[in-house]
Amino acid sequence: MDNLTEILKYIPPDSCNYTEWVNVGMALKFEGYSCNVWEDWSSLDSRRFHPGECAEKWESFKGSSTPVTAGTVVQMAKERGYKPIYHGDEPLDFDSVICEDNEKFIDIGYIDSEGELPVPHDKTPVEQLITYLETLFNSDENVGYVTKSYESKNKDGKYVPTKGHWDRTAGQLIDELSKSNGDIGAVLGDYNKQVGAWIRFNPLDGNGIKNENVSDFRYALVESDNISLTQQYELIKRLELPVAAIVYSGSKSVHAIIKINAPDFTEYRKRVDFLYKICAKNGLTVDTQNKNPSRLSRMPGVKRGENMQYLLDTNIGKASWDDWKEFIDGITDDLPDFENLSDYENNLPELSPPLIENVLRQGHKMLLAGPSKAGKSFALIELCISIAEGRRWLGYKCAKGKVLYVNLELDKPSCIHRFFDAYKAMGLSRNYIKNIKIWNLRGQSVPMDQLAPMLIRRAAKQNFIAVIIDPIYKVITGDENSADQMAKFCNQFDKICAQLGCSVIYCHHHSKGAQGDKRSMDRASGSGVFARDPDALLDLIELEITDSLRSQEENKAICKTCTDVLTASGIDVDEEVSQDDMCSSTAMQKHCKRLLTDDCYNLLLNDIEDVKRTVAAFTAWRIEGTFREFPKSPPLNVWFKYPIHEVDNIGCLKDVEPVGEQTWRSNFQKSGKRSKTDEQRKEERIQTIETAFENCKNDSGEASIKDLAEYTGFSEKTICRRLKEHGGFWIEDKKTGRKKG
Repeated sequence: MDNLTEILKYIPPDSCNYTEWVNVGMALKFEGYSCNVWEDWSSLDSRRFHPGECAEKWESFKGSSTPVTAGTVVQMAKERGYKPIYHGDEPLDFDSVICEDNEKFIDIGYIDSEGELPVPHDKTPVEQLITYLETLFNSDENVGYVTKSYESKNKDGKYVPTKGHWDRTAGQLIDELSKSNGDIGAVLGDYNKQVGAWIRFNPLDGNGIKNENVSDFRYALVESDNISLTQQYELIKRLELPVAAIVYSGSKSVHAIIKINAPDFTEYRKRVDFLYKICAKNGLTVDTQNKNPSRLSRMPGVKRGENMQYLLDTNIGKASWDDWKEFIDGITDDLPDFENLSDYENNLPELSPPLIENVLRQGHKMLLAGPSKAGKSFALIELCISIAEGRRWLGYKCAKGKVLYVNLELDKPSCIHRFFDAYKAMGLSRNYIKNIKIWNLRGQSVPMDQLAPMLIRRAAKQNFIAVIIDPIYKVITGDENSADQMAKFCNQFDKICAQLGCSVIYCHHHSKGAQGDKRSMDRASGSGVFARDPDALLDLIELEITDSLRSQEENKAICKTCTDVLTASGIDVDEEVSQDDMCSSTAMQKHCKRLLTDDCYNLLLNDIEDVKRTVAAFTAWRIEGTFREFPKSPPLNVWFKYPIHEVDNIGCLKDVEPVGEQTWRSNFQKSGKRSKTDEQRKEERIQTIETAFENCKNDSGEASIKDLAEYTGFSEKTICRRLKEHGGFWIEDKKTGRKKG
């Protein structure tokens, strides 16, 4: 997170009400800043600033169980345009949050260091030890304890515990202690009253005292002696640690036995590491030598010098590890609070302005999907240029601003050439080419969960209004057919949008096979998440160009070439050529032969051959859009005339069918028959069911009858009838799946 003094630059003090002004001061004090920082910032509001007021108010901030922290200041700055920067090079996992560290929620500076620990006057030493054993152990579990010690040979002269005993169960010890007449030594053995005695807080298997002898990874020890006893005790309570028992050590620390309840040693270590981290960030620096599950802790009910080791309390804080983890996650998740809709009744928030008119708002996500060789990369390059120059893209008006193109597929020279080729073909001057930045990552790309934080770090403060990632198959992590994994993958785009305040636009390929009989949102390869996640989906499907249609395009292109050559030669085409002849390539070539020199005409013939080859490579596409923020628009038909797409404004592609789609009209024209055979109809019904099921099934390989009905437009009754006709599906509880075998 940025320094708070830098973040305050985004918050003019004259824009704050009194509560916000006070919150800034409280957050600064909580985070360890001096009052001078608050006063210097407040003085920028010359109208309301009064010298000495900050210092007086500062002294009144005595702390709280729910303190105002840096997160409040960050949120105020975000509302005024601040974008947090992630500082760090380590890759993040899917659940990582790129934001300020919010795991500190208690300020030890506000906890009184004076005072005394509570003393249990209601229990004798033996009763304390019995309570301790009953709380931590089952009656049949072996307990390890130590009463003997020897003086260390080190210069510090400390006493070191021996291995002790581990041969008796908690039930046996409790029974013997109950009959001991208050003499712990008679049961456990005499101990050195200057040194005290110890007990192992996890049950043992009766064969030793090592980690491998721990029979249940139930508890961990939290001990800290860098702060006062009362601060230790108060912090343990305020952290709501799931304490099974807490014991005063008779010296500088209290020992909190924490409920870990780990299933194995690996999970035990993870939980202890997390526990110690949360404690340390909130001022309770734990002795990390106590990590071992077989570690000794201080035994309650025995003397240690002038003091007693006594049981302070049992079963305080959260009831279990899971409850405590949920509590910590709830405090540190940095999620916004619930809001009351009525607050906006007369003050609706302003919608984000469009990035692409009637398609995509700024800060939202868009997916461009299509088959191989549809020119998706060219379309995205055209979009980059349109945003940079503030021009139309495929007929849609674009906002003007800075854009980042993340190139994952092309080598650097090819990518750069494509941009300049597209500029030329679009007929645009490069007035705002500086608005385009390219990040060439071919051969260096990493999975999206690692790429996102790197991108955010590099793009921060550059004010991009769009980031275009091309293509995503290069950075996909996980199985693209898994809804769960692809939802986590797409969450990385949300992080980029949120942290940079820009739109994210990415492209993906179609699944294999004919696509004409599918809805546009079901054509992208992999999980249906790709269709549901973006705010806008533009899908390209290829159109079948007939010979006559291609001939028309060739005729138009030759006529234009002839007209351009005549005009370049200084000939007034309108005077020399009739309107009808201008639309005929044959007539135009005759006029050129008449009006041009032989050398110029021969060069024209070469140009015409080039035009024919170019037109032969034309492809036609239908773009269908699905939008979250805007109403659905009619399909857009375009030509891909390398290197750019051109909208079919004339309408010659309006009735052209997608490649591979077999309609009744095409069947009738090709076969001369007026109707299909029963076998053809049955085959089409079977194919419809197959297609619908493949696009509606979940990760378990099942689909609901309702989803199939919605997909096909048929009734649920018709779907059931066709499933039975197919013969390869079972039907049960309004669900279906493929039969085995």
